Amino acid sequence: MPEPSKQHDRSTLQRLQDFLAAKSKLVVLSGAGISVGSGIPTYRDKAGNWQRSNPIQHQDFMSRKSARQRYWLRSYSGWPAVASAVPSPSHHVIAELERRKIVKMVVTQNVDRLHQQAGSQTVIDLHGRLDEVICMHCQTIVSRHTLQSRLTLLNPSFSQQGQIAPDGDADVPEDSIPSVTVPSCEGCDGILKPNVVFFGDNVEKSIVQRVYDGIDDSDGLLIVGTSLKVFSGYRFCRYAAQQRKPIASINPGLSRGDELIQTIVREESDDVLTHILNNVSSSIG
Repeated sequence: MPEPSKQHDRSTLQRLQDFLAAKSKLVVLSGAGISVGSGIPTYRDKAGNWQRSNPIQHQDFMSRKSARQRYWLRSYSGWPAVASAVPSPSHHVIAELERRKIVKMVVTQNVDRLHQQAGSQTVIDLHGRLDEVICMHCQTIVSRHTLQSRLTLLNPSFSQQGQIAPDGDADVPEDSIPSVTVPSCEGCDGILKPNVVFFGDNVEKSIVQRVYDGIDDSDGLLIVGTSLKVFSGYRFCRYAAQQRKPIASINPGLSRGDELIQTIVREESDDVLTHILNNVSSSIG
């Protein structure tokens, strides 16, 4: 494993190592920063400021045809990069920590399924999964790959050229939005939506409760690659603090929950976790 870079604070790394060493039921909460090493960009800069155009809102997608046209135009270009992405070193380290019986649950704000690809077994996709598309009327689920083929057939002029943005989005010229043909459900003609939680929508209460229960039964919370600006993630940091669980965070920028976190490492997670793994003893025999 590589040695820490000169920028690493060795005392902080030791504290993080100590945080992990005694754990056997750790909950990990991950965000967009963990997938940077997979080629998927983040939403925010190191100060936590939003870097993208305004995200699509659930109500806009459901009520306005033009919003759906814009979404699928951009998604058509962005999806291939997400579909072909491979897990980052951080994903692999977290999966290894689960195998070593240190991590018991991963809660991810990401929709890219890279934790599962890396081998993590107990993963809660807090905001859904981008590899599925759901009919909002009959609830039929189809694969995103299938929908990509339908988009191609319906819109032969579509191009996959565009700068990738988070969550399978891409920056593309939008002057052709009015001509986009949006596919509907083949069974009932209902609205098709990626099986993810858009801004303005809510995470299912049963999922939130499952995370709370996991934190209750945990011996700590490790936050990786998220500024916690979105409440759906921040509430778990707050809840862990209320339950007096030890909390550690690895993120290059500021976090909404910094005042609740005892161990903070302000760096990218890939090299930090790779270094730490080599020094964390397994709780198995």
